[in-house]
Amino acid sequence: MSAPNRATLWGRVLADELVKGGLDAVCIAPGSRSTPLTVAFAEHPEVDVYSQLDERSAAYFALGRARRTGEPTALVCTSGTAAANFHPAVMEADRARVPLLVLTADRPPELRNSGANQTVDQVALYGDAVRWDADLPEPEADERKVRSLRTTAARALAETTGVEPGPVHLNCPFRKPLEPIAVPGDVPDSFAETTAGRGRDGPFVDTGGGTRTLADDDRHRLRHALVAADRPLIVAGPADPATLATLEPAAVADLADRLGAPVLADPLSGLRFGPHVGGAGDGDSRTIYGGYDTYVPALPAPDVVLRFGASPTSKPLRHWLRDADARQFLVDPAGAWREATFTATDLLAAAPETVVDGLLETVTAAEARSDDAWRDRFDAAERRHWAIRDEALTADALEAAPFEGAILASVVSNAPDPATVFVSNSMPIRDADRFARPRAAAVTMLANRGASGIDGIASTALGAGSTTDDPLVLVTGDLAFYHDSNGLLAVDRCDVDATIVLIDNDGGGIFHELPIEAFDPPFTDQFKTPHGVAFDALADAYGLEFERVAPAAFADAYRRSLERAGTQVLAVEFDSEASHRRRDELETQVEDAVDAGLESDRD
Repeated sequence: MSAPNRATLWGRVLADELVKGGLDAVCIAPGSRSTPLTVAFAEHPEVDVYSQLDERSAAYFALGRARRTGEPTALVCTSGTAAANFHPAVMEADRARVPLLVLTADRPPELRNSGANQTVDQVALYGDAVRWDADLPEPEADERKVRSLRTTAARALAETTGVEPGPVHLNCPFRKPLEPIAVPGDVPDSFAETTAGRGRDGPFVDTGGGTRTLADDDRHRLRHALVAADRPLIVAGPADPATLATLEPAAVADLADRLGAPVLADPLSGLRFGPHVGGAGDGDSRTIYGGYDTYVPALPAPDVVLRFGASPTSKPLRHWLRDADARQFLVDPAGAWREATFTATDLLAAAPETVVDGLLETVTAAEARSDDAWRDRFDAAERRHWAIRDEALTADALEAAPFEGAILASVVSNAPDPATVFVSNSMPIRDADRFARPRAAAVTMLANRGASGIDGIASTALGAGSTTDDPLVLVTGDLAFYHDSNGLLAVDRCDVDATIVLIDNDGGGIFHELPIEAFDPPFTDQFKTPHGVAFDALADAYGLEFERVAPAAFADAYRRSLERAGTQVLAVEFDSEASHRRRDELETQVEDAVDAGLESDRD
């Protein structure tokens, strides 16, 4: 590989090696010190380059791509505070196990701790939020150094998708000239013919991965517990990107049927939506349940629980499992503890798909001893849940008592097949958990539930949408929309269309669910924080179509948007306190209906 100077050589070798290792996309924020990296990626014919002006938005855009694909996306920025603006997305990638490769340009080492302009300590900047980090040596046309650079690039890429996928950080010091300006003698012409200069045919280092499987004794122990259970249960929490790519929903449904076990499927689990749910497409299923948030406290406790994924979104479900006197098998491919109630009894370090496949090889429906009445209770509770929800979602009901959950219900029930639906944190994801009915359609629902912040929501959604031709829907609250308004520039710069559903309750509606609501002041000014932002002007600034929609008219407006090209913002206004009270009313109605049904069964 030839280059006019050592900085350019370093950038080209690094980009070349990463692309040979499988990297297919990079998101770049502009800056001077990162010029060797930016030019190298921009010139490379086999990598998609996305340009984002704001580093925080760039990082979340890359996060969204990696979350949707399960494959690493790279990030590039200049030195100084630019690198710090990547940190929130790195934290989310860490907690959510999203593969991300962060490349931060830096100034020469001798300028560290010297007071030099735009020079901060970037070594190990992200602490333990990364799987691995390295401070690269200074560029030089030295064969051993360049072989080391290629090996480091290969290792960094492999670490992003290891047993516990996540972010990796390479700090890249460069000295001037940064541009591809010829420096006589800097890179000898003969260097291009060396092994280090030309690289190898394919990656410099091929890294083979493995999959964790259960030991025979552990698999027999799990199998025995499940087939002997009277009230077996499968709980699927939010799934890691790698699990979404490898765990077959139909296999989980098959296992559940053999065991007589209900599957309580978080909307982010990859199991609540899809062909495995039911043939009629009406959301009714004897395997996959989605209404549990309001009725599980009324049901008998399970005696054996098989758990996949992160901690469920539903607090009632988490508390029900916490209080159950049950054996709970927590399956985690990295063998990590992700169960904050500390009531799981067994941690199984194995890939979920290997656990399911292993059980399917040995479990038959004939030997499972589950009580038929166990799943019958879930069937009855699920029917009552959705019957009451359906009554609340009619146009007349929404005219009289609008509430935010109706929007999430409509978004999912009317989403195209297939579609990617990205849901913001705070109330939208909670409403998705309560009101998004299981459906036999290829709806991929995503959210940033690793660290559960409201920053970077629009950027993450647009990044996810950039990876697929599926229609993209973003459901966001008003504070999250405001918080990442810079990210909306990606609609035009990165050519991503979306239907953006903006739930505007003029502040932090989720705080109505907390005891602080009773203390006003300071509740309104310091927690609910009404903002009065005119979002139509914000949409106009980014060239987005804007429509203010009444709750009862939302479904029709949403369907129209899905049929149109371009990006539309559908803003639906709510009184957050009234919406919260309506949720409570519906929850009480479901609880009463389930209690009445259980009492009738006992009689």
